[in-house]
Amino acid sequence: MEGRSVVGWAARDASGILSPYSFTLRKTGPEDVVIKVLYCGMDHTDLHQMRDELHLTNYPLVPGHEVVGEVLELGSEVKKYRIGDMVGVGCIVGSCGSCISCNSNKEQYCNNRILTYNGIYKDGRPTHGGFSSHMVVHQKFVVSIPETLSPEQAAPLLCAGVTAFSPLREFMGSGKVLNAGILGLGGVGHLGVKIAKAMGHHVTVISTSDKKREEALQHLGADAFLVSSNATQMEEAAYTLDYILDTVPAFHPLQSYISLLNFEGKLFLIGASPKPLEFNATELNIGKKTISGSFIGSMEETQEILDFWAEKNLTSMVEVVEMDYVNKAFERMERNDVRYRFVVDVAGSNLD
Repeated sequence: MEGRSVVGWAARDASGILSPYSFTLRKTGPEDVVIKVLYCGMDHTDLHQMRDELHLTNYPLVPGHEVVGEVLELGSEVKKYRIGDMVGVGCIVGSCGSCISCNSNKEQYCNNRILTYNGIYKDGRPTHGGFSSHMVVHQKFVVSIPETLSPEQAAPLLCAGVTAFSPLREFMGSGKVLNAGILGLGGVGHLGVKIAKAMGHHVTVISTSDKKREEALQHLGADAFLVSSNATQMEEAAYTLDYILDTVPAFHPLQSYISLLNFEGKLFLIGASPKPLEFNATELNIGKKTISGSFIGSMEETQEILDFWAEKNLTSMVEVVEMDYVNKAFERMERNDVRYRFVVDVAGSNLD
C-alpha cells in the first residue's frame, strides 16, 4: 500500500470547517502497520487544533487521535500483530526513542514526540489523523483492542480515557478509599468518574450547575455532587478531597477548587485550556497541596486502560455519527450537547 491515495476530512483554515480531502499515505516501513480506520472519537483538542487555538496549525489538517481499526498490512519486522487484528492509535505516533522519557516508557513527554496529526513525521511529511480511511503507524505506537470491547466503545479510551487514567494510576493497589473530585462532566470527566469508581474511590462530581446531578449520581454512579457556584456547598466541602481531576478544557479560576483539597491533596490538570489559569499559592503552601500537569498517557498506560476497561466490564457513553455530520457534532460539542463522546463511524461513512 505504499503511496496509496486515501480520503479524509480536513480543515483548510482556522474556521475549523471539515470537508473531503485526498492525500497519499507515507511509505510503509518494516516496522509499520497499515490500518483500515473503522471508528474515530472526537475530542475537544481536535476543535482547538482545527481552529489554531493551541499552537501553530498546519493546514490542511486531518484530525482524529482516538482511532480504532483493522490491520490490513504489516511491515516485514512486525511480529506483534496479524492481519485482521483490531488495533488502536492514540495521540502520538512517534518519539526519539532515546531520551529519559522514552527510556522510562513515558514517550508522551519526549520533546521530539510526533503527534498523530498536526505533526511532522521523520520523513518530513505531515501527519494526518483518524478522520481518514487508512493510516500507517509504527508498531510501537499501536495498541491491541481486547476482544470484549466493541470498537466504538474502545475509541474514547485512546485519548480521553488514558488522559484520565494516567494520573490516577499512582493510586492503583493502594488499598485506600480515597475521596476523589472530578471537575467537569464531559467526555473526559465521565470516563474519570468510571475509572475512579472502579478503583474503589469515593467520587464527588463538581460542576458549575445542578443540571448534571441526576446523570452523575444515577447513571454514572458518583457518590456526591457539588455545585461550584454554590458558596455554601463549597464551604461545607472544604478540605474534604484527596485529589481533584480537573478535566475542564477552557479557562476557569482554580482557587476555589484548591480550597476543597485536604492536606497534601493533589489537583491534576488534564484539560487543555487555551488560556493561562490563575491561582494564589498561599493555600498550596500552608496545606502542602500540589498542582500537577498530566499529558495523555504512555503506550503502556494506553494498553492498560483498554485492558482495565474490559476487565471491569465498563462502558463508554458515546453517540455514533457519520462523517457528514462532524461539523454539526463539533458545534454540539462546543455547547456541551453530547452524552458524552462523539465517535465517527469512519468505515460506514461516505468520505468523498
